Amino acid sequence: MQTQLSADSRRTHLVASAVQRAEHVGIEGLTVRGVADEAGVTQAAVYYCFETKEALVIAMGERLLSDVTGALHSAFDRAVDARELSGVRGLRELVHSGLSGIWPGIEQSADRQLLSYEIKTYLLRHRALGSEQAAQIATGQYRMRDSEALEFFERCAAHTGIRWLEPPDAVARFGMAVIDGMVLRWLVDRDEIAVIAQLDDLSGLIAAKAVDL
Repeated sequence: MQTQLSADSRRTHLVASAVQRAEHVGIEGLTVRGVADEAGVTQAAVYYCFETKEALVIAMGERLLSDVTGALHSAFDRAVDARELSGVRGLRELVHSGLSGIWPGIEQSADRQLLSYEIKTYLLRHRALGSEQAAQIATGQYRMRDSEALEFFERCAAHTGIRWLEPPDAVARFGMAVIDGMVLRWLVDRDEIAVIAQLDDLSGLIAAKAVDL
């Protein structure tokens, strides 16, 4: 049991080191030697946990995904603890609180957000080159994110007492697709004022997909 925990800890440390390194050099510039130097271990130790660079990149993508979804659920918890919210109006406010809650973390980690997009394009490029694993992981990571978003929107619905007019998974997919575009645009122009307006618009669009019970 202890050995397994030790192996998990090593993997976690290596992934964190790889993310930190890649924030500065990008995915294409990331090497096993560089990750080993960043982590303070040998290259053999990296290969022991990750047989290929692709496997390491996949783990990095999962780590970045968990950071975002964790922030989303934390923002929900803070919002529902602060006040009573009900109906479509309450839904809009709760969704806005959740989406706004993740944005400070995005603004404070621009390099990490860029890295997240690099990982996606890296996997898509390898899929185009015939990597079946890359294809499965690229799709799987989006499904994981959509699943976490679905849980968030279902919690919002349960708390405010509304009924979705569309399948909840479609609502979650729509919301995350818009957030994707917002983050990418912000990485280009860094227009925080536009983001504030867009988050409000998105919350309204999502609330329009629901009715009071």
